[in-house]
Amino acid sequence: MSVHPAEPTALPVALERIAEPWSPHVVARVNDYDVKIAHADGEHVWHVHEHTDEFFLVVEGELRIGLREEGGERTVTLPKGAVFTVPRGVEHRPVAAPGTAIMMFEPAGTVNVGDRHEAVPAHIPSTTGFELA
Repeated sequence: MSVHPAEPTALPVALERIAEPWSPHVVARVNDYDVKIAHADGEHVWHVHEHTDEFFLVVEGELRIGLREEGGERTVTLPKGAVFTVPRGVEHRPVAAPGTAIMMFEPAGTVNVGDRHEAVPAHIPSTTGFELA
């Protein structure tokens, strides 16, 4: 993928080209950051990004993010159009309703299952992001 595509990227069209849930695809780059989109359905894994925040924007559907913080565990709910940033070092687990699509901003090379994580099930690829075909 080109770092700066010659033409705008329509998110609905790009999402139609992604088949599997939790499979982030890079749609653009901003400086040293990847802009990724993915379908989300069901539970992801509890994981931590030790050195970077993780930004979420809900494009369609609803995303809940479980957080394990110093004060205990809580869940934030993001409806369509909502944004949320998980601070670096905070263990978290996204859980999505069927039909959910998300956008994430992360430094290029950030692995979607973090630096530490629970066992990763077969339906969740461990990746820094796939090229959008």
